[in-house]
Amino acid sequence: MADKLSHIADDGSAKMVDVSAKPVSRRWATAEATIALRSETVSKIEANQVAKGNVLATARIAAIQAVKRTDELIPLCHSLPVQHAQIEFENRSDGIRIECRVTTTAQTGVEMEALTGASIAALTIYDMCKAIDKSMVISDLRLISKTKKTL
Repeated sequence: MADKLSHIADDGSAKMVDVSAKPVSRRWATAEATIALRSETVSKIEANQVAKGNVLATARIAAIQAVKRTDELIPLCHSLPVQHAQIEFENRSDGIRIECRVTTTAQTGVEMEALTGASIAALTIYDMCKAIDKSMVISDLRLISKTKKTL
């Protein structure tokens, strides 16, 4: 059956997918999230005037840490050798768009790592700005792309 979920055993219990027979491939995944902020908050972030410190630098480090620990946060994820994580921010007048791109060479993809990185970056921005902006909304977390190249 093509619609069968790979993480569900025949008896209905959760299972980790066996990827041991899959070939090692170079894999990339990119995810994004958005955090809506007041324009005054975006200006303070850009000017590095938030009391807790450099918001985007802290969010970048938090995202990288989260990418590397995704398997500890999501029960059925495989431990992967993350070879690169890149987090970019696009400041807008109404908030910040976050993009997280992750690279590995492994037997399974890194889309969960990219999604985790984008979400943790957004949560870190929220945490660092919650004292000055009560209107923040995190939204639009999604996978933009995933690619693999068999070696």
